[in-house]
Amino acid sequence: MLAGREVHFRVWAPARRRVEVVLEAGPGSGATVPLRPEEGGYFAAIVPAAAAGTRYRFRLDDDEKLYPDPASRSQPEGPHGPSEVIDPAAFTWSDAAFRGAPLKGQVVYEMHIGTFTREGTWASAARELPELARIGISLIELLPVAEVPGRFNWGYDGVNLFAPTRLYGSPDDFRRFVDAAHRAGIGVILDVVYNHLGPDGNYLGQFSRDYFTDRHKTDWGAAINFDGPRSEAVREYFIANAGYWIEEFHLDGLRIDATQNIYDSSKDPIVAAIARRVREAAGGKETFIVAENESQEEWLIRPAARGGYGLDAIWNDDFHHSAKVALTGRNEAYYTDHEGSPQELISAIKWGFLFQGQGYQWQKQRRGTPALDVDPARFVLFLENHDQVANTAKGERLFHIASPGKLRALSALLLLAPGTPMLFQGQEFGSSAPFLFFADHNPELAPLVRKGRVKFLEQFPSYSAPEVQAQLDPPDDLRTFERCKLDFSERERNAGIYALHEDLIALRRRDPVIRAQRPRGVDGAVLSAQAFLLRYFGDDGDDRLLLVNLGRDIHRGALPEPLFAPPLERRWETLWSSESPRYGGQGSPRVITEEGVHIPGDAAILLHPVIGAPLPEKTSATPRPEEPKKHVR
Repeated sequence: MLAGREVHFRVWAPARRRVEVVLEAGPGSGATVPLRPEEGGYFAAIVPAAAAGTRYRFRLDDDEKLYPDPASRSQPEGPHGPSEVIDPAAFTWSDAAFRGAPLKGQVVYEMHIGTFTREGTWASAARELPELARIGISLIELLPVAEVPGRFNWGYDGVNLFAPTRLYGSPDDFRRFVDAAHRAGIGVILDVVYNHLGPDGNYLGQFSRDYFTDRHKTDWGAAINFDGPRSEAVREYFIANAGYWIEEFHLDGLRIDATQNIYDSSKDPIVAAIARRVREAAGGKETFIVAENESQEEWLIRPAARGGYGLDAIWNDDFHHSAKVALTGRNEAYYTDHEGSPQELISAIKWGFLFQGQGYQWQKQRRGTPALDVDPARFVLFLENHDQVANTAKGERLFHIASPGKLRALSALLLLAPGTPMLFQGQEFGSSAPFLFFADHNPELAPLVRKGRVKFLEQFPSYSAPEVQAQLDPPDDLRTFERCKLDFSERERNAGIYALHEDLIALRRRDPVIRAQRPRGVDGAVLSAQAFLLRYFGDDGDDRLLLVNLGRDIHRGALPEPLFAPPLERRWETLWSSESPRYGGQGSPRVITEEGVHIPGDAAILLHPVIGAPLPEKTSATPRPEEPKKHVR
């Protein structure tokens, strides 16, 4: 939008001889205006008759079909309908005091707007922000919101990358959500998909076939042309999109989907260029840029000065895989290389990725790159996310398939770890709503999507049986989508697990040793086949000791492990226990007594040193008999 009732239209269509903008509804409707050719294959014109609310499409050469704007800010009738002119300056922000999202100190919350509330809108999600802030959530990571076809979608089939989907409300409704989050002290980042576009409603190829390339392959569609012939304008489109979300929606960063499928051999990798644009657009505010990267390539989070791409953080799938195997005992398909052992969990906490260049049996190749010196805060840790919950036959949550005690213990490990913890919506209160794969596609695509989902799950032998496949929820069925919506009354019904998450986040924030997230500030030791400890090193002996036991009770007269020894002239005392009755536990006895060490099974206990603490009392239920008195003659 320019001043007054003038709109500047500009589009890249290098293979076309002529481009016209057709004003279909709203201000200026009925007008058709030719765009003037510019250098580089662009066409542009200022159209005084258009204004905010004008709906328009482009005519390319003599095509009878009209096409929506590739950079449309709004598609009120979906990806096949006309684009709408939006005035981004019309919204009044109230978040000037919010200074962004620094790397350290974050507790991330992954959210899908369509299922987070029953209504599935920006407005209804905004009403829950004060409660999220109250329990300590500091950063929301939104699943993709680019316009998609149909009535519901995960968001990874987006085709209008600049247009927030109509399914959740208007672009200004999105702005109101971000503004409200900032008022509550919560940052917001957006999951963006720059490795492919959805299969339905993608009209970029009508403007230029150079948007895509057949030199690379992805699992979801044609790869984006970031380094081939005539890729300069393609790069500009995606870099501009990254900056757009920061500038016009005041977002605090991005989560970049499947970076292993963003192919670019140029001297300036597109992911690094996107990171620079995000920082520039933020205008001095701190930003949080996180990568999903199945290949576990640490250079994504190296600073540019050291040859890296300059992102802040990266998802750590290895931690998830080991934790889930520990919780469920199942390690089929891509869990094959994980045993869920204490050593794996210790190593994931200390070193980040478990696979840093060694062989990986599942893929029959090496996986990962060396990352032993990476700051632990740069690894995003999680027990659940949208993919991992949905990559099961029933989309069930861990709260409903794992031992309650084990889940409480590993929730403590997650939320007290020096990495950056992430929760998936509803995880904090043990949501009974599954999270299934859903995507509402047209009648031609829907059967192919169903077939593809069945094929994907066949990698799990458990899900390959015909009787299991017959019960899979159809992705295009409205009931599949509706089943995934959260029920916030479960915050009260599952008060124990909700209190556990609230208390752990509060402990993470107030405890000076836990919140420090110091590089190399934690060491660990295996105590048994299913138990381990983590020692957090503080200042002047103000250490913390986290005991995690995923097996049976441990009774030892002594524990020959130096990390278990208290600081000089101090004794360990319990600071927090997952077995508190407040969380549904059975209570915690003293860990250290005169008889030795007792670590309860399926529990996590955090100890802190106390100066001059008295000796622990005897725990024997039967008093020792008094020695008989000697008779004195």
